[in-house]
Amino acid sequence: MYEINELLELSKEIAKNAGIRVLESVSQEHKKYVYSTELPREIKALADTILEQEILQLLTPIGLPILSEESGYIQGQSTSEFKFIIDPLDGTFNFVKGLGPCAISIALWENDKPIFGVIYNLVARELIWGGSNIGAYCDDKNISVSDISNVSEASICTGFPARLKIENEITMHDFWRAVIPFSKVRMLGSAAMSLVNVAKGCADVYSENDIMIWDVAAGIAIVEGAGGIFSMQQSSEKWCYKVVASNRLINI
Repeated sequence: MYEINELLELSKEIAKNAGIRVLESVSQEHKKYVYSTELPREIKALADTILEQEILQLLTPIGLPILSEESGYIQGQSTSEFKFIIDPLDGTFNFVKGLGPCAISIALWENDKPIFGVIYNLVARELIWGGSNIGAYCDDKNISVSDISNVSEASICTGFPARLKIENEITMHDFWRAVIPFSKVRMLGSAAMSLVNVAKGCADVYSENDIMIWDVAAGIAIVEGAGGIFSMQQSSEKWCYKVVASNRLINI
């Protein structure tokens, strides 16, 4: 039997320490990147690999299955219904360009249910964590979703993931139809940090189509802990979903 609180504390320690180390040792070599041959709008940097290796080295001995952006599904030593879902570096383009938010993301899920999420904000050097039975916190301070219920006064965080077919007219029509009712639309380049902003009450809704589960797994758990809700709809690709998370008062 796994002690959830122990796994949470370990995940917090791993995310924060990995973040501090990469920030202290970051160089132009870390920021070298290449574009994916399969997904022309996706990049990979050396920092992605370095962070994943450090995180996996510490999580693998626990024995639980791990789903990671870089390595895919790693079978654990047991057939547990629990699994870690990690994104070693969410917002890689922002990281290498110094353009905006980027984060380390570690989540624990039981089957299709988020148990907790841990996110280390590499720009603000903040540790954020939470879950439905935990609450939500940023550097030990409680955070909660907004109380805005009028969509015309609300803000939405969204984006165009690498797998989203933006050349498809129907896709783009659906996108504009979803965001037009909102007062403000923001694209931050990091799904994890977009969800953190919903959990903090800075934004009211997050929505993206064709987003990978590792991009959102921790953020979804934190939004739940902060009093919000989420929905997921399977896309055509494995581990890929349409995800909506909100302050509970606004549904799209």
